[in-house]
Amino acid sequence: MISNWSETVDKARRSVRWSSAPVTYGLIALCCLLFLLGPAAGLNPVYGSGDTLLTAQRAYFRRWGVVPAELFEGSPRAALTPATALFVHGSWVHLLGNMLFLYVFGVMTEERMGRVQFTLFYVGCGYLALLGYAAANADSEQSLVGASGAISAALGAFLYLFPGARVTSLLPFLFFLPLRFPAWVVLPFWAALQWLAAGRAASGPGVAYLAHLVGFGLGFGYAWVRFRRGTTVRSAQVPAPEGENQP
Repeated sequence: MISNWSETVDKARRSVRWSSAPVTYGLIALCCLLFLLGPAAGLNPVYGSGDTLLTAQRAYFRRWGVVPAELFEGSPRAALTPATALFVHGSWVHLLGNMLFLYVFGVMTEERMGRVQFTLFYVGCGYLALLGYAAANADSEQSLVGASGAISAALGAFLYLFPGARVTSLLPFLFFLPLRFPAWVVLPFWAALQWLAAGRAASGPGVAYLAHLVGFGLGFGYAWVRFRRGTTVRSAQVPAPEGENQP
C-alpha cells in the first residue's frame, strides 16, 4: 500500500521529465489498453457476459498466458507465452497494482539504464522469471499471466542502483503509519516476504511468488554486473508498497 501518493511522487520526480522514461509509460499504456480490450475487464461486449464471459476469459488466459505443462512440449507458440503473458492481467486489482509498481520503480530505472537497454532488460528478465516458475511447476495446467516477474526485476535493479532512495511504506504491525526507509531496507524486506510466501504456497491458482523472486534476483544481478564499476547515483524520495499484487 502506498501513502501520500500524489504529494510524494511529485516531490520525487520533480526533476524527471515525462519524456525521460517513454518505455515505462508505453508499457503502462499498452498493458492498460490490452486489458480494456480483453475479456478480463468485462467491458468488451464481444466476449458476452455471465458464463460466456468466464469461458472467454479462461480461453484468453490459456492462449496468451504461460501453461507450464505445455511450455516444454516444444511448441513454438507455447515458447512465446512467457513474453506475451507479461502484457496480460487477470483483474482490475492485478492490473492497477502492477502498473503502480512499474510506475514507481520503472521511471528512475529506465532513466538510469536508457531506453533500449531497459526494454531488453524488462522483457528478458520477465521472460526468464516466468520460465523459472514454469520449470518449478512443470506439471501445472494453470495459466500464469501478469508483469510481476518483469516488475520484480525492476525492483531488484532499483535496489542496486538507488539503495539510499527513501521509500514510504505502510506497515500493518505499526498500525499502517506512513514511515520512510531507505530502499536497502524496504526492498529486501519485500523479497523476504515473497520467499516466505513461496514456501507456503500450495499448488493451484494463486500468486506466483517464485516468479517474483526469480525476477528480483535477475534484476539485482543484472544491475550489479552492468553498473558495478563507476556507478554514482543520487538519492530520491519515492513511495513504495510493502508487498506486490499478484501476477
